[in-house]
Amino acid sequence: MSSIQYEITDFIAEQDIRFVRLAFCDIFGNQKNISISTAELERAFNTGISFDASAIKGFKSISDSDLLLFPLADTMQILPWRPSSGGVILFNSELRNTDKTPYINDCRRNLKNFMDMSSAKGYSFGIGSECEFYLFKLDSEGEITSKPIDNGGYLDIAPLDKGEDIRREICLTLQEMGFYTERSHHESGPGQMEVDFKYGKLLKAADNLITFKNVVKSISQRNGFYASFLPKPIKDKSGNGLHVNISLKTDKYPSGEQLNIKMVSGLLNRLREICIFSCPHVNSYERLGCFEAPNTIGWGYGSRDLAIRIPSAEGEYSRIEVRTPDSSANPYILYHLICEAVMEGIEDKSPHYDELDKNNIDSKAVESLPSSLEEALAIAKKSDFLKRILPESVLTSYFEEKEIEIASCKSASDYYKKGRVLFFEKL
Repeated sequence: MSSIQYEITDFIAEQDIRFVRLAFCDIFGNQKNISISTAELERAFNTGISFDASAIKGFKSISDSDLLLFPLADTMQILPWRPSSGGVILFNSELRNTDKTPYINDCRRNLKNFMDMSSAKGYSFGIGSECEFYLFKLDSEGEITSKPIDNGGYLDIAPLDKGEDIRREICLTLQEMGFYTERSHHESGPGQMEVDFKYGKLLKAADNLITFKNVVKSISQRNGFYASFLPKPIKDKSGNGLHVNISLKTDKYPSGEQLNIKMVSGLLNRLREICIFSCPHVNSYERLGCFEAPNTIGWGYGSRDLAIRIPSAEGEYSRIEVRTPDSSANPYILYHLICEAVMEGIEDKSPHYDELDKNNIDSKAVESLPSSLEEALAIAKKSDFLKRILPESVLTSYFEEKEIEIASCKSASDYYKKGRVLFFEKL
């Protein structure tokens, strides 16, 4: 065992840890895990823990179904909401084939490979995401209702804001897990919340978002509520956005303003192709164009109804903000695609760069975002950008699942309602 593995073994003994979760994400951003006893952890580090990958959508076929999970020692997290006696720790895990080679559909590993490549070229990305969610009441049998926890609005306080205590518990739990939470508040919709944590390096930021959603759901359920990251859970109210703030350090462009403009140019060129992953559900397109969620590909320095905004900030907080994604996106794939688009702009591979005027504070609308999942899928299928970045097996499986979702929603008499019901209890 490595030195860090010996440290983990000592920690497990000292803290009375009894169970270990080996976690990973499927290509749709759903976290999965296998729970093992601490006695099995050494074997997991050395030879991996097998599971039936044919049971995971977008993974393997039944004729070649085995995959191995290898815990990543430097990702260990204690789950503070579990019992302190006989506690539980979690590791993000690497997916490998039975011959120990990397599994091509491991979206976390693919993001890590990009991060290593971009770092070797002198780029250091930082990501900070603002993730919104709703809190809904449960009925007497513990089933989800459509009634939000309150009727509060943006930045309201108690008694209008009835989610204050839950947000506080979420923040305290995240802090116990090593997160630095910057702020939390009631959002615009009834029962809608937001908790923001400090930006991190690319891979850590994606891990943090997955962990954040897990914490939010677990703490909310423990308090008798259901946390929903569905893009548009209430038709006539604000949707759940995932605003992605990107910063970049590189010696090639020391000027923050010039660098930001180039980053914007790359993103403008690829937002339509990325949309199938940034807005991945039928319900996602009910959010766009309403309550400050953009539906055109524009940019600017102030307005919040633009696809890309350059906030007024200095130093380490200088960044660009991408406002198109929603909370149901897979962060490993989303961040990978966004940063690839940014690099195209930095390296002058974007045809939009000459159209941008850094002295013009008005928005520049370039094109419209897709108006439906069906349109986004058609655009994505023609995208050489996606084919260059993502494995063919990921695209094939992902597109097939989106076709099933579209067909299922079209068969319903109420398109919006069906899109909401299909995923309400999953997201």
